[in-house]
Amino acid sequence: MTPAVVLLSGGLDSAVTLALALTEGFEPVALSFDYGQRHRVELAAARRVAEAFQVRDHRVAQFDLRVFGGSALTGDITVPKAYSPREMANGIPVTYVPARNTIFLSYALALAEVIGCADIFLGINALDYSGYPDCRPEFLLAFEHLASVATKAGVEGTRFKVHAPLLTLSKADIIRKGTAIGVNFLLTYSCYDPRADGAACGGCDSCQLRLAGFREAGLVDPIRYALE
Repeated sequence: MTPAVVLLSGGLDSAVTLALALTEGFEPVALSFDYGQRHRVELAAARRVAEAFQVRDHRVAQFDLRVFGGSALTGDITVPKAYSPREMANGIPVTYVPARNTIFLSYALALAEVIGCADIFLGINALDYSGYPDCRPEFLLAFEHLASVATKAGVEGTRFKVHAPLLTLSKADIIRKGTAIGVNFLLTYSCYDPRADGAACGGCDSCQLRLAGFREAGLVDPIRYALE
């Protein structure tokens, strides 16, 4: 099997991305990040997902983006709740973490170069997260170009490919696709503002998008919410 680095947050998008990488014949090296995020509980979900798919190599990179702040996920900014779809689509939300995907992909690129692979998978989506500048096709193309000129492997001829198989899918379509290929969504976690007991808040943008996706897909979200 061809090795590939798969970014694994523990959310449903990254779980489906991992499953798709496996169905495409790749041997995944999963990479998660402990970066000082408010919702650090997602790391436990990432471990569960990796174990469920029998990923033999799952690594967690540690660094602290709270040194910069500037986001509701890494600083003292309230996570917005109960926004309408129109409000979520209006501008860049405060849950955007400055340069996060650039940082994540840089770590993934370093790992790919070390283990000798050319493929990187991540579960970004340009529909449900259209306000995030680092979830757009032009960002991925720019990063692939950067990889070709910024690494020893790139200069020597390796053409790194950043796979974003969910980029143009709706949340409902992602859930349907994940269900069809055996993703257990009970293992995943998406909330930006989890309760002390681990329940998802049900009101943040991520929870709302997830719940709406399950409703549209005609399925029930199996995780526990504080609103229940």
